[in-house]
Amino acid sequence: MSLKITDWAVEDRPREKLIQKGSSSLSDAELLAILINSGTKDRSAVDLGRELLGIVNNNLNSLGKLTIADIKKIRGIGTARAVTIAASLELGRRRKMAEVQVVPQIRSSKDVADIFQPLLSDLVHEEFWILFLNRSNKVINRMKLSQGGISGTVTDVRIVMKKAIEYLASGIIVCHNHPSGNLNPSESDSKITQKIKEAGNLMDIQLLDHLIISDKDYYSFADNGLL
Repeated sequence: MSLKITDWAVEDRPREKLIQKGSSSLSDAELLAILINSGTKDRSAVDLGRELLGIVNNNLNSLGKLTIADIKKIRGIGTARAVTIAASLELGRRRKMAEVQVVPQIRSSKDVADIFQPLLSDLVHEEFWILFLNRSNKVINRMKLSQGGISGTVTDVRIVMKKAIEYLASGIIVCHNHPSGNLNPSESDSKITQKIKEAGNLMDIQLLDHLIISDKDYYSFADNGLL
């Protein structure tokens, strides 16, 4: 039988440890234990945190994609605790988004990836975004065009061009994510890229790149000679 956290030495209890030594001194399981708040008769909150991490192979990115139903599969974690954990993970994702500073000028595909990776890498559904640029490749604005399911999203080329004209953009970069982690462009990815490029040519609005984002990497159409 596992000891309750209250049976531990004070300096080893997650809350006290955080107060005395700072949050960076805690393991991932200990941080989760603070959110879980209390254990069961035979397991501590840290044990529950370890079990929760175990179902995602200790991968925090994968943890951020779990649903409340997924989290509740751990015996001892009910709806209230699962909601607390899900809310905390969402706050972490939003913090990453808030820390993103729009690059004033796009010089490479990495500049684009740095903007969109925090926005898209943790999502379990696809989203399609546009980056609007002036003649100096400086960012005018960005917007989410559409949101879909696990396997795709709908992109309307007319709306892409309409928004580009509204922003008086000279160039655009489009970006979407693949929740599956597979960075290879699909046939539909290639077709929509070609359609946007051709429509842009008619409007004198250049499609500079199309990025596909995954958890840890990205694919650039321009870098791979497909534009």
